[in-house]
Amino acid sequence: MKPDIKAVEQRVAEIIISELKLEDVTADSFDRGLDLVDELGIDSMDLTAVVLVLQDEYGITIDEDDYPKLKNLRLIAEYVHARMAG
Repeated sequence: MKPDIKAVEQRVAEIIISELKLEDVTADSFDRGLDLVDELGIDSMDLTAVVLVLQDEYGITIDEDDYPKLKNLRLIAEYVHARMAG
């Protein structure tokens, strides 16, 4: 059964926090609309690391052409959720 979007959003936040080694932020306090590149300063290598974990975790494929769409936590969670089976 496919988890709801809030569960996906929560897990994506945990993955981003872990992969980027963010301090003083939790999955609950993570700003869903924060622009990861412009406001958080992540680069393509950071985004690729997050994408690889998401692909493994959810059994999906994320096309490199779609990376520019993955601007914030909310958009990433919606993208992942839309590609999940179930």
